[in-house]
Amino acid sequence: MRVSDILKVKGNTLFTVTPDTTLHNAVDAMAEHDIGSLVVMEYGDLVGMLTFREIILTLSKNGGSVGTSTIRKVMDDHPLTCTPETDVNEVRRMMLEHHVRYLPVMESRTLMGVISFYDVAKAVVEEQGFENRMLKAYIRDWPEEQQEQQPAR
Repeated sequence: MRVSDILKVKGNTLFTVTPDTTLHNAVDAMAEHDIGSLVVMEYGDLVGMLTFREIILTLSKNGGSVGTSTIRKVMDDHPLTCTPETDVNEVRRMMLEHHVRYLPVMESRTLMGVISFYDVAKAVVEEQGFENRMLKAYIRDWPEEQQEQQPAR
């Protein structure tokens, strides 16, 4: 299974912001759309990711307030990315190794979507369920072995 398969099922809704968006507005957008990340774009290029991790760190540093800062000051400005052709097992390894929950999907310099740890886990569970159903159907339809005829004595 590839990332493109996940994107087909997930749909193409994508939320982006600019680096100069206030953190307060970004938090409002994330709450309104029930999402855990925003892709930060500037002049058509991916320049960062804002996830709840950066927001929580900012809240901790500011005594529970996001203040008046912009996304540029707190975003991950070197986000890990993948391509639509990346294998899901490689994505799982990348996410675990780098401790990331959201990966922008890039094709050349074009943003194709974002996949989350949840999206990957859901796809893997569904794929395993399909494989299990296929194996069970195969086993149910297993042809009975013919017993060798013993020569009469």
